Amino acid sequence: MNKPLQVIKFGGTSVGSASCIKNVIEIIRAATRESYVVVVVSAMCGVTNSLIDVIAQCEAGNSRAVAAIFSELRARHNAVVGKLIKSDVDRTTISRKLESVFEDGERWCQATLSREFTSVARDYISALGERLCAPLLAAALKQSGIASKAIEATELIVTDAHPGNADPVASKTRERCEAHLLPLLQQGIIPVVTGFIGATSEGVLTTLGRGGSDYSATILGAALNANEVVIWTDVDGMLTADPRLVAEARTITEISYQEATTLAYFGAKVLHPKTLCPVMQSGIPLWIRNSFAPELPGTKITSTGFADCGEVTALSAISEASTIALRGPAILRAHEVIGRALTATASVRLDVLLAFSSSTQGEINLAVAPSIAKPIVEALQQEFANEIERESLDPIEVGQTVAIVTAVGRNLLALNGTLERVFAALVRERLNMIAYVKGKSEYNISFVIEKRDLQAVLRTMHQEFRLGREDFATTSNQRYFVEDVA
Repeated sequence: MNKPLQVIKFGGTSVGSASCIKNVIEIIRAATRESYVVVVVSAMCGVTNSLIDVIAQCEAGNSRAVAAIFSELRARHNAVVGKLIKSDVDRTTISRKLESVFEDGERWCQATLSREFTSVARDYISALGERLCAPLLAAALKQSGIASKAIEATELIVTDAHPGNADPVASKTRERCEAHLLPLLQQGIIPVVTGFIGATSEGVLTTLGRGGSDYSATILGAALNANEVVIWTDVDGMLTADPRLVAEARTITEISYQEATTLAYFGAKVLHPKTLCPVMQSGIPLWIRNSFAPELPGTKITSTGFADCGEVTALSAISEASTIALRGPAILRAHEVIGRALTATASVRLDVLLAFSSSTQGEINLAVAPSIAKPIVEALQQEFANEIERESLDPIEVGQTVAIVTAVGRNLLALNGTLERVFAALVRERLNMIAYVKGKSEYNISFVIEKRDLQAVLRTMHQEFRLGREDFATTSNQRYFVEDVA
């Protein structure tokens, strides 16, 4: 290996049409001039949503709707093939490959219509989009004179047996990546790998969670000890706030692993929350760049980040979170109750965003994603069944919907006045706060607020910490600005 190794991943919008794929090919071509390249791809934009609809229709026993969705997906992919692949032989080859993937998906659907839908079937069907996109991109690269080979990540990424939210087994994944990918790279062939997908040691397909193609890229980057990983998406990098809510939001040129991970966990959609875990130990830098504006530098994520970006680096927002209240005499043992509640939710692999208490109301609240509120309530009811029966805890149910704004920065809690500044700014704008929660690390403070106040709170805090200032994204003598990517 006489050149650096780069793992580059393209999101769904980056490969969403024939013209987008042509743009991607030029980005890959430019990267190969200086580096060995491994490509990871998501499904074409919108395809995974259609496949989730397929799953819902299968569960409802609606075979006609399933057939209609597959027909639409076939037409879309075949249209892209027709625009990109000019050779009759190559077009026939890729069309047959795509058809075999569609037929595989239809077999899974037929096997599950009107029956109990298993988690394994759900993974196989939701993974069809990546299995269609990787060979399509590989064929388009070949058509453009770039040697490539589509590879399903089931051959590379070995995971645990947790369908829908699997994690990699690092040692086995490293062995397979070295065995399958390094020989291709040495031959000048670009591997195009399906994102989002892995497989157990027994070969059962698993998925890494929604948005998991980012995670796939860093898993491969760590396994191959890559020099860097680049996530190509449709935004200019990580921003100081959601630009749809704060027009003054700017691109952050450099940020630390810990800050970026915290932003992702608390709502920043640019990264899957687990993305940085594989590369953190080896210090592999990760870039987020815009495939529609490749001339922009994007955001670089490193172990240290950019030291001079200020007290608060960025704000993230969760627009909807359900609260689950634990009330009753047992709350006097608050630490024990919180510990048991978090253990119960972790046992069913469900995440609690925040836990916060109210001394005036005598209750503990858990903030969770609305989509998992019901199974979390069920897990808590089971855990505290004895307390509920003895009436030392009230019946547990889903409460009000709130929003969460999280301020992220380095040594945030060690800096004097951060909380006081937020309180003063919100009072000045007549905005209410339900609760605040300090992070376990020094990197974040979260504020639970009324859902209707989300945009106002974000704008107020963004202005208070001057995150939109022109020198915020300054590195050395260079300045990079983004006016608004909404």
